[in-house]
Amino acid sequence: MHSMTTSPQEQAPGLPRPEEQAQGHPQRWLILGVICLAQLTVLLDNTVLNVAVPSLTREMDAATSDIQWMINAYSLVQSGLLLTAGSAADRYGRKKMLIAGLALFGAGSLVAGLADSAGRLIAARAGMGVGAALLLTTTLAVAMQIFTPEEHPRAIGIWSAVNALGFAVGPLVGGFVLNHFPWGAIFLVNLPVAALGLVAVVVLVPESRNPRGDRPDLLGALLSTIGMASLVYAIISGPEHGWTSGRVLLTAAVAVVVLGAFAYWETRFPYPMLDLHFFRNRRFTGAVAGAVLITFGMGGALFLLTQHLQFVLGYDALEAGLRTAPLALAVVALNFSGLSARWTAKLGTPASIALGMVLMSLGLVSIATLVSGGYAGTLLGLVLIGVGCAIANPAMAHAIMSAIPREKAGVGAGINGTLAEFGNGLGVAVLGAVLTSRFAALVPVAATSLPAALAAADGAAAKGRIVDAFSSGLQTSQLVGALAVLLGGLLAAALLRRAERADG
Repeated sequence: MHSMTTSPQEQAPGLPRPEEQAQGHPQRWLILGVICLAQLTVLLDNTVLNVAVPSLTREMDAATSDIQWMINAYSLVQSGLLLTAGSAADRYGRKKMLIAGLALFGAGSLVAGLADSAGRLIAARAGMGVGAALLLTTTLAVAMQIFTPEEHPRAIGIWSAVNALGFAVGPLVGGFVLNHFPWGAIFLVNLPVAALGLVAVVVLVPESRNPRGDRPDLLGALLSTIGMASLVYAIISGPEHGWTSGRVLLTAAVAVVVLGAFAYWETRFPYPMLDLHFFRNRRFTGAVAGAVLITFGMGGALFLLTQHLQFVLGYDALEAGLRTAPLALAVVALNFSGLSARWTAKLGTPASIALGMVLMSLGLVSIATLVSGGYAGTLLGLVLIGVGCAIANPAMAHAIMSAIPREKAGVGAGINGTLAEFGNGLGVAVLGAVLTSRFAALVPVAATSLPAALAAADGAAAKGRIVDAFSSGLQTSQLVGALAVLLGGLLAAALLRRAERADG
């Protein structure tokens, strides 16, 4: 990995001295705690709103389309801006962008919490998405600056564990808050965290930026934002509106054309936001291929898991949330203890990614095939997925970040985040489509969802057949997810092994 070089004259205020950089920032673990707290808040908001849908529908008289935009405005803006946010952090200063991200996220949370109309809430969620993009890219970029290369695997492991925690805790936090307070409180709880984060970032986090100060790639930023937002919107809209609908085909075509124009522009501009030469690096390409397939399989399979727990095993939303906790607990235990980083150091990156993704694949197979055992088969699967996640995800993120020059850490974090968003969205869309087509083939009732089919069913026997058909569809789609994760692990490991041999 390239190291960032600054002369004393170029050194930004607050940047550690060269001897500190060799040892890591003296308060690096405290700083990591602060930035992980800010990140956890952002991740909670990816899922926390889902549990508030009934309250919002009732109190705001919101239409289904309004609800969808309340949820999607956040993820669309966030995924569209990740690359641009990472590039801005490298150019203008990572501390500045952390502060801007926290301020925007806090302001958006305040407006959302006090919103009295669907339009205002949608606009506030979009504003929160801008802040979230800045925070998600800058937290990882800052971690790459304040820790020594030897400490990077453990620091990235903790950063990854916070991601898993955000996934698991979101529905639980949302459910608890809604049981005791009005729906606006799910946004207002972000305010003290954002305020604490702002103070801590101002006091503790050193400033760092790319010392070269390249000319800003404004057209690249615009094209990447429009292209990624269009792509994610097409993926989100596909299951609901149909993959051949005008809306989906139009936005997908816009995404292809605009992202093609972005790639062309990046090869022509002397200071590109995303240097396409990165893709000539086998280490980088291997990590990218694996990251897309791992998030494809995991994003889709975990989306199916919540339906499996509620519709097949019969738990309510809060119980289902609690029963997914073993996955996050396994990730947190292995990454916070440093065990996964030590295993990765012993095994090497390629073997760690292969092992982690084989375990995750086995976990998905366990959930799909041991349904008759009730929750026991699901619990075994969750633990296997958690252990696999704890090993593979940090190794994958480290492979991506270490294949990119240190002064471009923000762009690296943006690529990492964009791949996760893209893979997750694609996984939900494709595995959801597998479930729907299998369910439709087995159920004679003209219904697109399990609740609709059950409502139209006549008698207990018919309802039993419908639940069995849905369970069969879930099993098929989870096995497809398991295969994607397994292939992703083997492909990434093979490419990374070849890259290591070529470098060695």
